[in-house]
Amino acid sequence: MAVYLSSVIGAVSLGMYSLVTDKLLILPKMFSVKKAQKMAEWLKVTLVPTSISGSVLVGALACANSNGMILNNMIREEELAVIRPAFDGNIKMMDTKKNAYGNLVLANDKGAVVAPHLNQLQIRQITETLGVEAVPGEIAGLPYVGSIAVATNKGVLAHPLLSDSERELLESTLKVPVDVGAVNCGIPYVGTGLISNSYAAVAGSMTTGPEIFIIGNALDVVAEDE
Repeated sequence: MAVYLSSVIGAVSLGMYSLVTDKLLILPKMFSVKKAQKMAEWLKVTLVPTSISGSVLVGALACANSNGMILNNMIREEELAVIRPAFDGNIKMMDTKKNAYGNLVLANDKGAVVAPHLNQLQIRQITETLGVEAVPGEIAGLPYVGSIAVATNKGVLAHPLLSDSERELLESTLKVPVDVGAVNCGIPYVGTGLISNSYAAVAGSMTTGPEIFIIGNALDVVAEDE
């Protein structure tokens, strides 16, 4: 298992443009085929090349674990036609004005923390789709938990300003150890520049050596050259 460095369509904000679970990796079609295949090999998953709701911001607009996937109601039929054959879990299109569920939900296969402004119906739908308990919470006092942290079945890496009470909530809900760190030379919104699953992590190419060390410790992966 390893920490790799890469970029997506020239950007180091990997988490905004990609979504990974222990089973699949969704990347925009415009992403380099060679690099996409290499990333899928690192993460030991099936590659799914598609946009989400017509956008390349896959990681911001969708969230998933091994059991299910949350999408907004603007998802296109041709996108679903690519996703469904590669994913045998539940797929839920949320009937709401909110659309950036990748930013609003932080999940692994053991639990989910969701933005506190989601209502009870939305939280119940997320629970049922992902097959885990979903609990409202914040990270560093902010509601966009999916962009502020990365969660796998081995650990969580979160914003450096994570409070003690927020750490306790993450650990009790996601049932893994929690650490704090940054990516891409000091960016605290780690979910925007890092993707990871149980097998490997891929961080933006500007991520420093000390940041890679912390990522490796937090998510139980080790440093590796691209």
